[in-house]
Amino acid sequence: QVRLVESGGGLVQAGGSLRLSCVASGITFRYRVMDWYRQAPGKQRELVGSISNGGVTNYAESVKGRFTISRDNAENTVALQMNNLKPEDTAVYYCALNIGVRMWGQGTQVTVSS
Repeated sequence: QVRLVESGGGLVQAGGSLRLSCVASGITFRYRVMDWYRQAPGKQRELVGSISNGGVTNYAESVKGRFTISRDNAENTVALQMNNLKPEDTAVYYCALNIGVRMWGQGTQVTVSS
């Protein structure tokens, strides 16, 4: 019943920007901390950042100053604005939340070319 659907991934040149979106359903969204993760080829999945129900954000050191997480509780969405993208940002990006068990979206591919 809980669903997370990411969108907005694509191919971009280094220095460019992308905005990812995640739409949640089956939960009381406004009460939930929402997370963004990514998994690069051959790498472990890592936390990119999170946003609390009150809009307080946390970011991995590797993306600080470049990525911004926001949420729209009325639309049950969380966004990841990615600026000044680097090739090392290439990964599948996942939206996630915890409802006792961690739930994941299907992921959206971000590819950054040199």
